[in-house]
Amino acid sequence: MLREAAAGWPSAVAKDPNAADVVLEAAYLAGGTNLVDLMRLEVATPEVLVDVRRLTSDRIEELPDGALRIGAAVPNSDLAADRRVRRRYPVLSQAVLSGASGQLRNLATTGGNLLQRTRCPYFQNVTTPCDKREPGSGCSALEGYQRDMAILGASSSCVATHPSDMAVALAALDAVVCVRGPQGPDGERRVPLTELHRLPGDAPERDTVLRRGELITAVELPPPDFTATSRYRKVRDRASYAFALVSVAAALDVTDSGTVRDVRIALGGVAHKPWRAWKAEESLRGAPATWDGFRDAAAAELAQADPLPGNAFKVALARNTLVATLLDLLEVAR
Repeated sequence: MLREAAAGWPSAVAKDPNAADVVLEAAYLAGGTNLVDLMRLEVATPEVLVDVRRLTSDRIEELPDGALRIGAAVPNSDLAADRRVRRRYPVLSQAVLSGASGQLRNLATTGGNLLQRTRCPYFQNVTTPCDKREPGSGCSALEGYQRDMAILGASSSCVATHPSDMAVALAALDAVVCVRGPQGPDGERRVPLTELHRLPGDAPERDTVLRRGELITAVELPPPDFTATSRYRKVRDRASYAFALVSVAAALDVTDSGTVRDVRIALGGVAHKPWRAWKAEESLRGAPATWDGFRDAAAAELAQADPLPGNAFKVALARNTLVATLLDLLEVAR
């Protein structure tokens, strides 16, 4: 059953599940590029789909302070093509263009991209145990196929990775997610992108911190500073239409004397969420912008990695990809 969202939609979706008039399983539908696939696999079985395509904006607006507000219904293709995004935040445009196909980018939305679920083969196969799909059933990947799994922030309950390229770039850009729902003042709140997604812990079925009935309405990018010097690099098994083994989103600011004034880094393909490389950033700020410094920073970040036997190669891959990305940015910054 498909319903178009109308007045009162947050409360209707978020009602007490024990109430007689509540739909027990409801899901928001925009582009549907992930949800429809999961429904076909019977991984997702909502009783009602709530059409939100007309509820959120499909515009990219410039705010008075120079920030950009991206409506949740903005198609991925429009976001990547926007001149302001390409000029001020090239890492974001590059990340979006590295994902999916042109046809899917035309349909997929900004809000939906952030909420897409893992492509772990055990999550998508209802015949295998998966704590994310069926809490308490176990994680098949721990003794199975591990190549695409996490090396950072995983748990014994889940070693899946987050699939979004766009979210990795947004994490590096300090983006903020605007959320509307029944809780809080006027039902609206703001969540830093780095805090939107969760690590699995003992509740891997929860991908995000969103509350029941909440909907992403927009994403805001802060005013540009040094983000014009930014890049997204994606390492994958195929040249197109493949998810990242490792990806790096980075922005670099270097002084005339060759010292790192500021830097922002996020990693993809390595964790249950876009991984902001705080330790690497701390290591780099105020240090010489050199190959040795970049390698030391990557090592500091990846010292906390805990790979599985089947994906230990990702540690070196992430280190080398991060160093290569920073070296490329250094050439641009000079």
